[in-house]
Amino acid sequence: MSPERVLDIFKEITRIPRESGHEGPITEWLCKWAADRGLRCKRDATGNVLIIREAAPGKEGIPTIVLQAHQDMVCEKNAGVKHDFRKDPIPYVIEDGWMIAKETTLGADDGIGIAACLALLEDKAPTCRLECLFTISEETGMDGAEALQPGFFDGKTLINLDSEDEGQLFIGCAGGLNTNIRFRIRRETADVGAQFVRCTISGGIGGHSGDDINKERANTVQLMARFLYSRLDEGLRFVSIDGGGKPNAIARECEAVVAVPDAKAFKAAFEEFASDVKEEFHKTDPGLQFEARKVAEPGLLPVSAPASRRIITALFTCPHGVQAMSQDIPGLVQTSTNLASIRTHKDRGIVEIVTSQRSSAKSERRAIAAKVRANFESAGAKVRHMYEYPGWNPDVNSHILARTVEAYRRLFNQEPEVKAIHAGLECGLFLEKFPGLDMISFGPTLRGVHAPGERLELASMDKFVLLLDDVVRNFE
Repeated sequence: MSPERVLDIFKEITRIPRESGHEGPITEWLCKWAADRGLRCKRDATGNVLIIREAAPGKEGIPTIVLQAHQDMVCEKNAGVKHDFRKDPIPYVIEDGWMIAKETTLGADDGIGIAACLALLEDKAPTCRLECLFTISEETGMDGAEALQPGFFDGKTLINLDSEDEGQLFIGCAGGLNTNIRFRIRRETADVGAQFVRCTISGGIGGHSGDDINKERANTVQLMARFLYSRLDEGLRFVSIDGGGKPNAIARECEAVVAVPDAKAFKAAFEEFASDVKEEFHKTDPGLQFEARKVAEPGLLPVSAPASRRIITALFTCPHGVQAMSQDIPGLVQTSTNLASIRTHKDRGIVEIVTSQRSSAKSERRAIAAKVRANFESAGAKVRHMYEYPGWNPDVNSHILARTVEAYRRLFNQEPEVKAIHAGLECGLFLEKFPGLDMISFGPTLRGVHAPGERLELASMDKFVLLLDDVVRNFE
């Protein structure tokens, strides 16, 4: 298996739509790919795909290896970019040793894992029996892993190919869940003399709500709530607030339309706020942009004053960011929460807020979710918890870990880092459904995952491919 072949396959994958919840095209493509090569393939009712290559002669007695990646990708793009993830190929460039999608997500999470699996399956090198598992909707709720039925695969050793730092071998991850909030809203005629202003905050770096939550990057929804809260006593009422994207991404953009007594004073205050915030985030988010302009649209109806106050206050007081660090592993985030997005559904009379919580300790994960729930329920919202998945506790005596560490030392003459990760992986669910699985996760270096500008370091991919190939070929 060569890095060039893995990259070629991944380039082909960038042309296939695979948004979470709409994986049909990539699912069909995987099944056809297997059929074209005479490989056994099966698909369950959920859309999970398993492609099997039987053991080479002389390798029949070696245990089966399960290689696993997820079919879907996070679909995020910069404001104003005309790109339809349901049909358009991902535009990318290769610059300075990186493969980059400048205006959208690249989908190397986890398209590069899919590509590595397929390259191994078609390679002629003799190996043990391989089962390549491709799950659906990992990014939105791990639906595929949750729906797996006993017996769908047979192997007892699993290599997850959904990690993002070459040289790091992961043997544990956080569990998580989403907390979704809905407010019913009632609109009223604007106050006499009220003026309407549209204000936007954009240009945030954003990023992965697990891997990047400790980087103290700007959350534009949180910043908008902070500013609007400061103006409530001056009679502000909102027409709409919309920002953020996926539950597992840090909000990069937010827009609000508000009714205020004095648009000029409001804009001046917003400009002063912008100056302060740019100074706060001058290193983490140097591209933050703020704009406020008067809106002359007839017929705008703001939300009632009591509802505006309740919703904006609850948004402002909603926790966001790191809540606790691990007491066992220095530098590892143990518990966090992400204020992910807000949408005003004007035709339905609803404001919807999405948050996500992560922790390697189930008690803390549920406690921070309960705190978010209490915050919004006290303001009159309906709240529900969704898509909870378990963490994966490390096994330092793992056979596949020992094998991978040995290979890394021999190939690269250096010691890999053995770590747990704050991001969620499907491994916790696999372990629940297939007790006794021996697992590890590793991958190439990706940056900017879950945000436009996502990029893959090609030199790290070369090392990732070499390591994976060695571990599989020499497994026993």
